[in-house]
Amino acid sequence: MAEQAPAQVPYRVALVAFPGIRAFDVSVITEVWGTDRTDRGAPAFDLRRVAADGTTAVPMRGGLALHPDRPLGWLDRADLVVVPGLDDHLTPAPAPVLDALRRAHARGTTVAALCAGAFTLAQAGLLDGRRAITHWRLTDLLRTHHPRVTVVPDALFIEDDNLWTAAGTAAGIDLCLHLVRLAHGAETAATIARSMVTAPFRTGTQAQFIERPTPRTDRDADALAAVREHALRHLHEPLTVAGLAARAGMSPRSFARHFTAATGTTPLRWLLDQRIAAAQRLLERTDLPMPEVARRAGFGSEVTMRQHFASRLATSPRAYRAAFTTLSGSGANNPIAR
Repeated sequence: MAEQAPAQVPYRVALVAFPGIRAFDVSVITEVWGTDRTDRGAPAFDLRRVAADGTTAVPMRGGLALHPDRPLGWLDRADLVVVPGLDDHLTPAPAPVLDALRRAHARGTTVAALCAGAFTLAQAGLLDGRRAITHWRLTDLLRTHHPRVTVVPDALFIEDDNLWTAAGTAAGIDLCLHLVRLAHGAETAATIARSMVTAPFRTGTQAQFIERPTPRTDRDADALAAVREHALRHLHEPLTVAGLAARAGMSPRSFARHFTAATGTTPLRWLLDQRIAAAQRLLERTDLPMPEVARRAGFGSEVTMRQHFASRLATSPRAYRAAFTTLSGSGANNPIAR
């Protein structure tokens, strides 16, 4: 009788709960890792709501309460620990929570904090001498109360020594999807994003707060949206800022200024991010040879694609494919538009 393969252990995520955490952040974490999407090809997740004793309801703002299902000791088993933000940013987290977070990080577990959750990591001393981000309105407060933290003023999310922090509100969604992408691939992240009806790919380097001294006209907004849609359909073609600007009916300088104001990133950086994302999808879905993946994603050559993977993802296309190739759906039956 053939030996049966061992059952795959679900990816274990710990949502750390204590009084004052934000209901929005709890909802984001639960939506990303607490919803069963295995029927759509996503892996199984084991999300646990972890608190000091694992039984007492944790109060949140607005009369809501979270009922934990595991004590803090469960963090020893977690693959990922996520800390929601707080409504009162300076509220001290309970000492057992801070101790548990320090132990988790010391074990090498990935620890992430959404929005003002950065204050909790800072209270634990985990961000001392490291870079971190929080909501743009709270960056000065974080600097003042935790001067040993290097507060990054303008990003959606960043990582330092396996500690992830995110900017305000929607940036928490971006970070959660990015963590899914790192652990399970771009296709899984896109599946979850589609289910949540949110953008599947915003990089952490985009600005979190975009000043708009004068409102963009509908015409400019429509032109920029049309250019981005055109670029996504033609990633495999040579695309230049000058060519995209001409399509938008703007000078290259004006186009770059308006594009950055609308998206928080430059046209070239945005284009590179989309090409990397396209290459990731091809590496996950197909068994196309590397030169063809590079061509379809718009890199021109395998060498160029490999250089960008190394600088942006700290890996190679071949290593990425080995880590994230799906067991089904590869090959020519899943073509991407040429």
